Amino acid sequence: MIDPHLHHVPRLGRHPSRFRLTGTPVITVMLGSFLTALPVIAQSPVMPPFGLLLLLSWRLLRPDLWRTWIGLPLGLFDDMMSGQPIGSAMSLWTVALIGIDMIEHRMVWRSYRQDWLIAALAIIFCIAGGLFFARITGGGNVRFLLVAPQMVWTILLFPFVVRQCARIDRWRVMA
Repeated sequence: MIDPHLHHVPRLGRHPSRFRLTGTPVITVMLGSFLTALPVIAQSPVMPPFGLLLLLSWRLLRPDLWRTWIGLPLGLFDDMMSGQPIGSAMSLWTVALIGIDMIEHRMVWRSYRQDWLIAALAIIFCIAGGLFFARITGGGNVRFLLVAPQMVWTILLFPFVVRQCARIDRWRVMA
């Protein structure tokens, strides 16, 4: 007799849908970008860029999932949600993904600490670049030290986000 409580176990020969395989990572990044639209009142930028965190997590967790150009549409959505100048996240995320591709071609194997270091460099680049774009488009005279806590908080939050992406990925590939 088969236990009726084992409904979560996939059956042999079943495959997840194509939308589930390709759409889940994109939707999670878009939801992460949407989190910046929450009404959080603060004196300085403290909310980490969850869209960027999820993009880097998916890219470092599953290198073959996306091509480099995925930074353009996801960055455009992030720009619209966060209020940054249009094109800032598009260009910064694409350059970060190109940099990750260049690093991957040089390295044969990567460890978890190396992924964390790669993500930390990409986070610092994207947040500092966002500050630069905001400054040259009339965002005021914002100092780098104002966004430094946001950078540190985002870098420290990266392992948690990677773990959540791994959980979502397990659900995504199961039938």
